[in-house]
Amino acid sequence: MIRLATIGTSTITERFADAVTAVDGIRIDAVTSRDAARGRAFADRIGVARVSTDLDALLAGGDVDAVYVGSPNGAHAGQAARAIAAGVHVFLEKPATPTAAEFAALVEHARRRGVVVFEGMRNAYDPGLSRVCELLPEIGPVRLASFTYGKRSARYDLVLAGETPNIFDPALAGGALFDLGVYPLSAAIALFGAPNDVAGRLVPVATGADGAGAALLAYDGFVAQIAFSKIGFTARPDEIQGERGTIEIDAITDPREIAVTGLGGIRTVHRVDGAENNMVYEVARFAALVRGEADAAPDHARTLAVLRAVEAIRG
Repeated sequence: MIRLATIGTSTITERFADAVTAVDGIRIDAVTSRDAARGRAFADRIGVARVSTDLDALLAGGDVDAVYVGSPNGAHAGQAARAIAAGVHVFLEKPATPTAAEFAALVEHARRRGVVVFEGMRNAYDPGLSRVCELLPEIGPVRLASFTYGKRSARYDLVLAGETPNIFDPALAGGALFDLGVYPLSAAIALFGAPNDVAGRLVPVATGADGAGAALLAYDGFVAQIAFSKIGFTARPDEIQGERGTIEIDAITDPREIAVTGLGGIRTVHRVDGAENNMVYEVARFAALVRGEADAAPDHARTLAVLRAVEAIRG
């Protein structure tokens, strides 16, 4: 049994905890938070008895095998490094770290310590994205892809009121690109590999973080358009255009309905059964890596390619 401790008490950490309950061989044994009362309230919500306010003491105790890092993005690298130094496996909420260099350093540190470091990117492990990959040959050579994720954050109202919530705090690596843009970026890189070139623009908000943005990924023979926003929303489907047809995807974050339309206009819909909480797939992958059942090199390569694209967009 893989014994986990969580770092952070946000909504995404609660969603992660729900996913863990659906995966065999892994469980949450402890919650860590700098605020004891907040940690206790969170632990009660997810049904965990143990709460710690001292991460280093918890890591040194020898009774947790792994940590889930769900703290603000800017804290990921430091907390992960402390866990790795203690010989503890690390599951990083996306984005793994603000920079590719930080993640590469963690990968090397984990290799030396003989532990796993892993970024949870739920759509990269979703069976829907695998189905999209299987259908690509039906549309011939890809010429244009367009992926987007726009979801207005309730915390944007705080920004409009003159406040700086964590998710829009540039000092904590907040902003739309880190929070949402990594999903379409990761999908493009999972499907097509690392791009040859990346260009992008960001729309700043009052805090100095980005509220929205777009990017163009250049590949041999085609381009992929990426758009993202936390200050607006979109309900449009995603699309991949090939020379012999087009694939339409209901949502790049969790593809469940994938339609292929050929040049003759015949449209075939493929429906994918998937978990309501598709974080279960990334949790299962992490558990397999910790058990030594898979090689993390492809996971690391995708994460690094995404982070390099993020850096190019940020300029």
